[in-house]
Amino acid sequence: MDDSQQPELSFEDALKKLEQVIASMEGGKVPLAELVTQFEEGNRLLKQCQGRLKEAELKIEQLRQAEGKPAKFEAFEVGRED
Repeated sequence: MDDSQQPELSFEDALKKLEQVIASMEGGKVPLAELVTQFEEGNRLLKQCQGRLKEAELKIEQLRQAEGKPAKFEAFEVGRED
């Protein structure tokens, strides 16, 4: 199944699935062929999450501009909860 045939998930569902894929890959018990498949799935999910975040950022920017306020976004570091 290619990217165009994959169902669109909500941001939260895509992120949760991405976290599961990463955990599976980091477990070290996945055969190489499955690891490659999981990498491809993780990459697809990452792109989907990034796209959703960009859409949200643009929407917020439009709303702030409509209010006459500049939109200011700052990068932040996401820590792991191990």
